[in-house]
Amino acid sequence: MGSWAEQPGGRSAGEGRRDGVGPADADAGASADAEVPRPRSRVVEVVAGVIRDARGRVLLTRRTEGRDLAGLWEFPGGKREPGETPEAALSRELHEELGIDSEIGAELIRVPQIYPDKRLVLDVREVRAWRGSARGREGQALAWVPPHKLASYAMPPADRPVVAALEQPDRYLVTPEPGDDDEAWLAALSAALAAGVKRVQLRAPALSAADPARWHRLAAAAAKRGRAAKAELLINADLALARELGVGAHLRAAQLRGLSERPLPAELPLAASCHDARELQAAQALGCDFAVVGSIKPTPSHPSVLGIGWEAFAALRESVSLPIYAIGGLGAQDLADARRHGAQGVAAIRSLWPV
Repeated sequence: MGSWAEQPGGRSAGEGRRDGVGPADADAGASADAEVPRPRSRVVEVVAGVIRDARGRVLLTRRTEGRDLAGLWEFPGGKREPGETPEAALSRELHEELGIDSEIGAELIRVPQIYPDKRLVLDVREVRAWRGSARGREGQALAWVPPHKLASYAMPPADRPVVAALEQPDRYLVTPEPGDDDEAWLAALSAALAAGVKRVQLRAPALSAADPARWHRLAAAAAKRGRAAKAELLINADLALARELGVGAHLRAAQLRGLSERPLPAELPLAASCHDARELQAAQALGCDFAVVGSIKPTPSHPSVLGIGWEAFAALRESVSLPIYAIGGLGAQDLADARRHGAQGVAAIRSLWPV
């Protein structure tokens, strides 16, 4: 899997994409007492496009030598001018930067990101169709990249979540306690996998504490089903069990403080539940592949907790380049809102678990 290292800084106007950026629920998710970074005074809105060729490769452009963050790769686009719609701005920028005429399609993700002197919001759209021969009209190099190789390209922090949005699951199932019927629990897991869930946190705090041997057997059976479905499985909190089963691990927030290096090899996924910006930054520094933050809305188990809401989630999202799932009272119907506030997608127990 590997980590999502944050790279500070930005670019000057006139260099490829004109960003206007200067140099320089408990274990399943996180609490509602999130520490939100203070907003910066200036917001720069940038639009970028996901452009594909006939082979499905995605176009990246490279920042030119002599500019801020020279050599980093990014999705092409530029700054939205006052009065412009995002679609008009992106169409204009792609013509100016690449010499192509484009039809702008659906929203993919809006990524808020803090830089030293401003806040940037990167609004990324799918390019439905384009005409012309793409070339670097401002001296920038171009690369047509197979989607599965995008993560290997060094990028600015705001572009990293875009890669995750293109390539990683938008739903993260957190399993409920198994109860008394292991086969029924496994059958429900299989149904969720068959319905398209591709990332699962195996979590059963009560069972793992009361009967570790039973939980180990059940987790092993779940891991086998996950592999058959080509899904990614992570064990909640138990690093030893994760290593034994050859699956990923989802760290509790408290575990972050006791770890100084990534506890699993790069090929196994590592995630963390985070409560505030400091914990998100610790998760990123540790080499986590993604994080979970919430609760966004009240939940049936905590109806009196109002949740942090989407704006507070977006403010936390600004501090790192990790993919982040939103959790708390959410389901597949909230995916559009989640992406609009910079989330990879939604994490949930009830709404993603077959009844």
